[in-house]
Amino acid sequence: MDCESIKQMEALLEQADEPLQRSFQNMHQGFKENNLERFLRAREGNVVKANKMLVDSLNWRVSNDIDDILSKPIEPKELYDAIRESQLVGMSGFDKQGRPVFAIGVGHSGYDRAPLDKYVQSHIQINEYRDRVVLPAASRQLGRYVGSCLKILDMTGLKLSALNRIKILTVISTIDDLNYPEKTDAYYIVNAPYVFTACWKAVKPLLQERTKKKIKVLQGSGREELLKVMDASVIPEFCRPSKESRGKTTPIEPSTSCFSSSHPFHIELWSYIKQRALESQSRKCGPAPTLSFHVKVPDKASEGSSEVVQIIESTLEHLNLDEDGSVSGNGSTSGSNHGSSHHGTDDEASSKARE
Repeated sequence: MDCESIKQMEALLEQADEPLQRSFQNMHQGFKENNLERFLRAREGNVVKANKMLVDSLNWRVSNDIDDILSKPIEPKELYDAIRESQLVGMSGFDKQGRPVFAIGVGHSGYDRAPLDKYVQSHIQINEYRDRVVLPAASRQLGRYVGSCLKILDMTGLKLSALNRIKILTVISTIDDLNYPEKTDAYYIVNAPYVFTACWKAVKPLLQERTKKKIKVLQGSGREELLKVMDASVIPEFCRPSKESRGKTTPIEPSTSCFSSSHPFHIELWSYIKQRALESQSRKCGPAPTLSFHVKVPDKASEGSSEVVQIIESTLEHLNLDEDGSVSGNGSTSGSNHGSSHHGTDDEASSKARE
């Protein structure tokens, strides 16, 4: 983006109310121009549209107390652990450029053990921890700005029943679209079954070209392609060779899974939130109240999301599939036959990822 557009954004932001400017400080963490550029990229360089998007996002942050979300732990701890077991997300390390690598278990995430608002709270907390702690630390360590991440989406276990999760996935996707634009440089789709491939063919034309260029469907587990951008130790466990026993994959030990609440990333995240909660309470003085948090979910999906959901629903209704996502009467069709990383951006895919 040209410097003039960024200067115009800065001038417009100076007219915003004080609460919005304070929230922007939390958002940019000392990298003001880089964050203004994010919103400009999200709106194709249009200053007026980018400023509106930024102001709307800051209003969302203020009205939902997002700046304090990292001092509001999800409790009791059993509830937090249940969310970790049913909303599979974790950080496995950093890629060769120093960007954090996040893994998302799309296929096995049930979103069925907690209220919707708790899943939304957990998602936003991870976003905020990434933006306020992980990325600034990486920037300081490398001596240059690191403002985005990579995401690896594991489609293992994706079934027709995933249709029941479309609502919560749409809510989360919309929050990211509107408030965390351009925070993900690439989405890698791995272990994709036929049901995903079929939906992608219908959804792909609806996505912006900028989004499609970020997304790649890799063949099988995608290990060889991932090794081009990250070390083997960073590749999530679902992309690594596994021992076979009687035709079944040996279960991964909880402590080694980046999804587990016992993984170092989640231990650090939980400890950080608990410490912030204690510090917040000590400043207020007095008995600790029961901390609660509720984010108002978007009234409607972001532009294009509703149409995407309708297309997915229509596609699944017309597919002759078994519950496990295989073609009924014709045997299962492996996702590796429908997507290959060797075709460049023609193999980009994912209706879930809409940043």
